[in-house]
Amino acid sequence: MVQDADNKFFERADAHIHLSNDQLAGVSSGRVSASMLYASARFNAWFNASGFHSAEEMAAAKNEALEYFSSEYRKALEENLDDYIANFDKYMAASNDKH
Repeated sequence: MVQDADNKFFERADAHIHLSNDQLAGVSSGRVSASMLYASARFNAWFNASGFHSAEEMAAAKNEALEYFSSEYRKALEENLDDYIANFDKYMAASNDKH
């Protein structure tokens, strides 16, 4: 995933993370995480729909879209879990339970 990143990739990702961190005031991190995951799914559904000319065409490709987005999310999550495992003490001491 990151190997295909453009020069603004991490700026955009960090902007989403900062927004989620800002939302932690007064609400659990689990609720913020759920909202961010839902927003990503909603945006990706729109993004996917924008590539089709009809609902029928989109429906025919639904399984392919599910596989693609699920696979990409899994790769990104695995990469970030591995990073947190390798840097757990450093990240958790600095993060104060944020991202």
